[in-house]
Amino acid sequence: MGATVRAMPPAPFTFGPVTLDRHLRNEAAVLGARSFYDDPFFVHLSAEPMLRARGLALYLRSHLAALGDTAVASCARDGAGTLVGMCVWQKPGTYPLPVTAQAREMAGALWALIPRPPAVAKGLRYTLAMDKARPREDHWYLCLLAADPMAWRRGIGTALMEPSLETIDEDGLPCYLETQKEANLAYYRRFGFEETARLTPSPGGPALFTMTRPVR
Repeated sequence: MGATVRAMPPAPFTFGPVTLDRHLRNEAAVLGARSFYDDPFFVHLSAEPMLRARGLALYLRSHLAALGDTAVASCARDGAGTLVGMCVWQKPGTYPLPVTAQAREMAGALWALIPRPPAVAKGLRYTLAMDKARPREDHWYLCLLAADPMAWRRGIGTALMEPSLETIDEDGLPCYLETQKEANLAYYRRFGFEETARLTPSPGGPALFTMTRPVR
């Protein structure tokens, strides 16, 4: 079998592992709000643009804080040092999170959704569906893969995913993710993920796709 040839990261960007301290969580929350601004799930929760942007940032900040030291993260920055990409995995054997961490994440989600009370029920349906579908055996969980829309199609996601998957393969464990964008299925198949379920947690809401990457 021939060696795999990996494209070099785009020249304007630098990549590397990071620790999710408070400053980086704030940066990542802003990045995620930009990246997922038109995500069908978040549009379903809040059609009002300003409320959606606010809620996304609040939720992502609390989600990353709840992960704590269960997270393994890497990021991309442009030449000016601005965060333009983020990849965050949850380590095997750390699911579910401790009750205190879950409570912290739930509080952040409620704070994000409280301006639109109907969204709380919708969000809860998705949360319960995700929890039910998630594998119980040890696995690496892709919590976040985001790139600034101004830098889309510049290879940032690939440059973040490939090194982390190489490290994960050394563990001999599967990987798992969810996405609400059907267009993302083809993208993740490039990394060896395959669709495992298609859920519809909320009437009239977007489908929730789960994907697994088998042990390599």
